[in-house]
Amino acid sequence: MAELSPILKQATPVLAARGEGVYIYDEEDRRYLDFTAGIGVTSTGHCHPKVVAAAQEQVATLVHAQYTTVMHRPLLKLTERLGDVLPEGVDRLFYVNSGSEAVEAALRLARQATGRQNAVVFQGSFHGRTMGAASLTTSGVKIRAGIGPLVPGVVVSPFPYAYRLGMSEQEAVDHALRELDYQFATVSSPQDTAAVFIEPVLGEGGYVPVPDAFLQGLRERADRHGFLLVADEVQTGFGRTGTFWGHEPSGIRPDIVITAKGLASGFPLSAIAAPAAIMEKAWPGSQGGTYGGNAVSCAAALATLDVIQEEHLVENAARMGERLREGLEKVAGSHPVIGDVRGRGLMVANEFTAPDGSPDAATAQRAQQIAAKNGLLLLTCGPAGNVVRMIPALIVNGEQVDNAVSLWAASVEEAVSS
Repeated sequence: MAELSPILKQATPVLAARGEGVYIYDEEDRRYLDFTAGIGVTSTGHCHPKVVAAAQEQVATLVHAQYTTVMHRPLLKLTERLGDVLPEGVDRLFYVNSGSEAVEAALRLARQATGRQNAVVFQGSFHGRTMGAASLTTSGVKIRAGIGPLVPGVVVSPFPYAYRLGMSEQEAVDHALRELDYQFATVSSPQDTAAVFIEPVLGEGGYVPVPDAFLQGLRERADRHGFLLVADEVQTGFGRTGTFWGHEPSGIRPDIVITAKGLASGFPLSAIAAPAAIMEKAWPGSQGGTYGGNAVSCAAALATLDVIQEEHLVENAARMGERLREGLEKVAGSHPVIGDVRGRGLMVANEFTAPDGSPDAATAQRAQQIAAKNGLLLLTCGPAGNVVRMIPALIVNGEQVDNAVSLWAASVEEAVSS
């Protein structure tokens, strides 16, 4: 009998039978409040009727039309619609299937467009598991270990993680920018640097928002030195952070935007976007793929955009994110083991620390497991596994947020007491 790889480990014990909105139901029809959203993928909730209807209609019409062989209307419509939400001038798109593939495509494009080889990433970054993307990933050694040598030309610079560094936000920004300049002086000459990759909020690295001043510092250096600034919006894009793109509050414009996860409400689809002057420098044959821009996924993405706009989900993410964070801060106020509550929009984290400031992964993971038993599905993250993150669908309402906070409070109490 064939079985799944023994390396695949579930974060919760749930065997899902169906999903509806922000809820998952198991085979015994027990309901769970899902604050994982498939790791931020089911942005409009499980099985939103409009997304389901769009996918069903497309399945009955055209499932697959390989986009370098023939063109199909859903892909053209989606490209036009994305032009309405992408940063001004970042208006040429290439589609693939996963976030990792899109990161690989962005790295390839950056090297070809600049004629330079090096890429700078930041400590705690997560950009994917394929070889190029894993080479850019420093959220934990589990992604990089045992597969070397990795892709050369990757430079890792400190991230302005104020809580970990024991600094104010401004001090952390100043420190990280100084260290980046030191990397340019000692490791990768700016003239050898093709791009800097940054997540507007660290994902697997611990749900740490990037200060606006740091993104502005990166933009200034990219302009001064002629390298590209790549915003990895795989997890932060499509309203997750309370703005459509996670980089928006900083006021900067990236040279390349990477999007995936919430783009198609659970259907596999990802893309990179860049200005024409950059995208046209990709070498012939460097962009393609069998399943990229699948017709059903594109139809789902179009419906996702409709739902986000019609139901004002970006604004809802901002409001509900603030409500969630305030509730979690109250829980943390009663439990010193939660050293930090942070996030943007509906991308919120609780960092567990011991009295000496070291990571307390045991309590974090105990709380996450107890929460699942109590009916609240959550995930951990961070290099030490001591951060519990909350990523509900953008449709979540106030009652559901309050319910989650109540379940979390009880779970933390039990985890601390046990």
